[in-house]
Amino acid sequence: GARPLFFLDYIAIDKIKIRKLKKILIGILKGCKLSNCKLIGGETAEMPGIYKKNKFDLAGFSTGVVSRKKILKKNNVKEGDIIIAIPSSGIHSNGYSLVRNILKKNKIPTKIKEELLRPTKIYVDEVLNLCKKNLINSAANITGGGIIENIVRSIPDDLTANIDLSKIKILKIFSWIKSKNVSDKEMLRTFNCGVGFCLIAKKNNYKKIRKYFKKNFSPYKIGFISKDNERLKLYNKLKW
Repeated sequence: GARPLFFLDYIAIDKIKIRKLKKILIGILKGCKLSNCKLIGGETAEMPGIYKKNKFDLAGFSTGVVSRKKILKKNNVKEGDIIIAIPSSGIHSNGYSLVRNILKKNKIPTKIKEELLRPTKIYVDEVLNLCKKNLINSAANITGGGIIENIVRSIPDDLTANIDLSKIKILKIFSWIKSKNVSDKEMLRTFNCGVGFCLIAKKNNYKKIRKYFKKNFSPYKIGFISKDNERLKLYNKLKW
């Protein structure tokens, strides 16, 4: 529930090329602008003995502020709450090792190339507005590990997240990856499969929550919270 204040980056590269570095920084600044935070510094390291020609490593972190009373805690989640999916814009920077492996063996269609380069959707504005209105109990950013690993971190240990896989609106890029002999289990553990962010909220807040999102990122229900021995229950199948 924290509001981002500032961001610091770290770039390690074989040799600094101003033109290329400018393009990277423009992307970082755009992300900061979308999050309403400032890029206030960072570090750039030339390491020709470590990085191959034209290779670089990019990392960063943000610092934010939130009132103690407004912190989203998993203990806020109650039996009967619903799990709401917010669509992703694509791969969201997760699973590219597997993608590169697939690209070595397969010719890639032009449309898929565009999807692989699509920037990650940033949900800061929408989620902060929901926090202000006390409309959500918990949230999960669906990054590495996918839905099956991230959602359980956002609920109490004695509750169960029930997810109907058939409800997930799968993006074309994930259907293409799946067609290259990747199992459903690996898809769920590696990619967001079309769900970039999850919200856990009371049933009667669902219609109000939907109003805070644009049509192409319109939230939809994919599950509910119950009391059971298992932390996660998946039912039905993904519709590729």
